[in-house]
Amino acid sequence: MSMERLSQQVDAYVGWKRELMREITRYRSWLAHNRLSSDAVEAKLERAVKLLRTDHITLAFVGEFSRGKTELINSLFFSEFGQRMLPSQAGRTTMCPTELFFDPRSEHAYIRLLPIETRAASASVAQFKRIPRHWVNIPLDLSDPDNMVQAFAQVAKTKQMPVEQAIQLGFHPDMLESTGKPGQVLVPAWRHAMVSLDHPLLRQGLRILDTPGLNALGSEPELTLSMLPNAQAIVFLLAADTGVTASDMEVWQQHIRQLDEDTQSSLFAVLNKIDVLWDDLAGEAAVQQAITRIQATTARQLGIAPDAVLPLSAKQALLAKVRQDDALLARSQMARLETLLCERIVTQKERLIEDRVVMQVLRLLQNSQHVLSLRLDKVSEQQVLLQHHQHDNGQMLFELTARTKDDHSKHHRRLLGLKTNQRLLKRQGDLLRAAVRPQRLEEHLQQVRRGLTGSWTTLGINQAILQFFRNVEHDLHALEQEAEMANRMVAAIYRRHNEENPLHGVDAPQFDLQRYHRELRQQQAKADQFRLHLKTLLTEQRSLTRRFFSTLVQEVIGLHQRLRQDAEHWANDALMPLMQHTLEHKQLLETHMLRLKALAQETQQTRQRSTQLAHYRDDLQQQLAQANDMLRVLRRPAPIQRQGKVVSLLGAGRPHSA
Repeated sequence: MSMERLSQQVDAYVGWKRELMREITRYRSWLAHNRLSSDAVEAKLERAVKLLRTDHITLAFVGEFSRGKTELINSLFFSEFGQRMLPSQAGRTTMCPTELFFDPRSEHAYIRLLPIETRAASASVAQFKRIPRHWVNIPLDLSDPDNMVQAFAQVAKTKQMPVEQAIQLGFHPDMLESTGKPGQVLVPAWRHAMVSLDHPLLRQGLRILDTPGLNALGSEPELTLSMLPNAQAIVFLLAADTGVTASDMEVWQQHIRQLDEDTQSSLFAVLNKIDVLWDDLAGEAAVQQAITRIQATTARQLGIAPDAVLPLSAKQALLAKVRQDDALLARSQMARLETLLCERIVTQKERLIEDRVVMQVLRLLQNSQHVLSLRLDKVSEQQVLLQHHQHDNGQMLFELTARTKDDHSKHHRRLLGLKTNQRLLKRQGDLLRAAVRPQRLEEHLQQVRRGLTGSWTTLGINQAILQFFRNVEHDLHALEQEAEMANRMVAAIYRRHNEENPLHGVDAPQFDLQRYHRELRQQQAKADQFRLHLKTLLTEQRSLTRRFFSTLVQEVIGLHQRLRQDAEHWANDALMPLMQHTLEHKQLLETHMLRLKALAQETQQTRQRSTQLAHYRDDLQQQLAQANDMLRVLRRPAPIQRQGKVVSLLGAGRPHSA
């Protein structure tokens, strides 16, 4: 089956996102046509489109050395090349984290490698990604598998260096292989590898992250701090012949287990190498029993559901795909992993998009639809009135205009009131941002820097790190107090609106900091781990300080930036539904007044008046029909949730663009 199923699901997901982008663009034009647009609504819709455009699905493979991670990736993605693309001999082959993705800005496939020496700098991998000149570029020729194998072999290269230099780069000497020469050790030649390939799944936004053993103390801390938490699914590799070893358990508990709660990543365990249990003498039933037993034990040890533990043989699956041996492929049990990846990962991404894009746009659109419906009801009612008062409908029109004018004044006053509230909220937003202003963080950074470099004892370094986190936590609590004030203010404004508009009640958006508290706790736990290793690493204090700074602190800076941005967006957007509701009412009433005035002035003939009013009503009906149509499309469930209709929707195996 190869990856057809996941390919179809990802295809449907991408098609759905395109449809959403189309509808948002259509809604923007519709708002402009009806003079209902505003800067705030435009900014919000622009953010929604940007999110859809930049969104991708990341799948991370994690496991100790020799568990078959790279072989599994070869089997899932590279079987059509007829040989192993990523190097996967026995032993420690993947010492360098490798990302596989599709870069639409590059005409050719490539491998970009970041030299290991960049670890001496304070910049993180994420920062280096924005500085191309530091990377070594190797072109890939997809039509020549041998060229690709040679190019990929570069990723696993190691280099010799003095043990002191390796320590300065953040490696733990016990974790490195000796070269046989005294004082010399082998380290990976590269810190990070970026591989761009034109593969159908990668083209659709799937990214693969292949990680080295996380227990190696010298492994890139950024992996566990930001790369893994940002993945939608994590596949944890174990070997069926050894089960969960002590070092597997350590990696699972320290780096992976909590990701389930903190980031809602889907966690799977793969029991690889089940072919070592294949025993021709015992018979298939006995083999299956043995596999089921190991599967149940593994699930119990890791604390996950048995159906999230997948026994398979990546090696036999690759062999079966290359030889096109269906019986062997079935026996390798690879299909279960492929199916699970499809359903879980894509479903999770769909939920995220529904929450962060669809629901936001739906709220705005329902607002517009509601206002338009009210206007249409009013016009229909006025049509009836005019027909009943045919003899003096000139007078009637003036009365209706006056009534509309009153209505308009009321909405205008409401809008002015909301603008005053918006100014108050902006002031509150400034206080929110002040609580997490960059200068405060810079002060904490300078303090921890002084503490780390000026201290010659483990205790002093420990104190500096603890104090740094205490300071950041204190800022977060100060922000929380300001957020409570802001939330109370917004709740009161919404309550008043809901009392004045009983048919159009809206829930007040609240600024919630729970996620940030949880993230900071996680980073604090990482810092504690780091502190525990201090005794063994005190020899090279300066490089240690740099290492701590370039990784953990980068994450705290990132958290701080997101907090500021969230506070700003929230303060700008909190009153938007009410502003939009009132503004749309006011705009439509203005249009309505102009229409009524024109009717009163232009013609005295009853028939012509009712014809023109009918035209106006038709126009409103047409605009409302468009709004309803957009709502219908936006409310349509995401592909996987349409249960089983996916394949038929795709036109059963649409060819991929090459």
